[in-house]
Amino acid sequence: MVASFPAPQTPLDGLDAAMRQRGYAVLAADAVAALAGVAVSEFAALLPSWDDLRPDAYLKDGGRYRKRRHSCFIAEGDELRQVPHRMHWQSLDYNALHGGMQRWFEPMATTVVAQPVWSKLLLALAHTCTARMPSPRWCIEAHQFRIDTVDGLGRPTPEGAHRDGVDFVAVLLVARAGIKGGETRVFEAAGPDGQRFTLGEPWSMLLLDDARVIHESTPIQPVGEYGHRDTLVLTFRAAGFQGEV
Repeated sequence: MVASFPAPQTPLDGLDAAMRQRGYAVLAADAVAALAGVAVSEFAALLPSWDDLRPDAYLKDGGRYRKRRHSCFIAEGDELRQVPHRMHWQSLDYNALHGGMQRWFEPMATTVVAQPVWSKLLLALAHTCTARMPSPRWCIEAHQFRIDTVDGLGRPTPEGAHRDGVDFVAVLLVARAGIKGGETRVFEAAGPDGQRFTLGEPWSMLLLDDARVIHESTPIQPVGEYGHRDTLVLTFRAAGFQGEV
């Protein structure tokens, strides 16, 4: 039996307080939409792109369970611009399994980036980050993930509990289909406390202060023959992109 605990949702007007007190917060889909100034239905314009992700060729465990795309952006004030396609890089300090490698993933589709809901979401989150840590500019990495059960088991975080080496991380659940597992776990980076829950509502979001907490998601298993879990992970870093000279 795989336990499933409901996500501890924070009302939108309590977001800043939750981030200050705990270092993380979970927003329901309607709160995410309100933050971005859109209707929840507008997120549907992004959905088809998750069926066109590319296999992750860098998995050191030899798995075939992860597909993804990756693009980078800079938010300054109310302006969001995409930067030329670049690698994804993390140090071994933050990713002991896949750190130290220049990982070049296929970029996100231009049709996704051009959707008005895309820029509204990223800019709203950048403003949220600025409220917690004032910065005139945010370097944003966007990762589209599909974790599937083609090999019987899918691992959303094969590196285990980790930090990302950025300032803030937003994990948005896009879809769950035909799976059990995929529990989210958040722990104090410098203490014993933690919480476990399952993101189940499409477009609900976990927002993390990356300096204060570590996080992971447990493996997924199929309920029938096949299942998958789709997420959008957005990282925000004031000091520039990781690996940038």
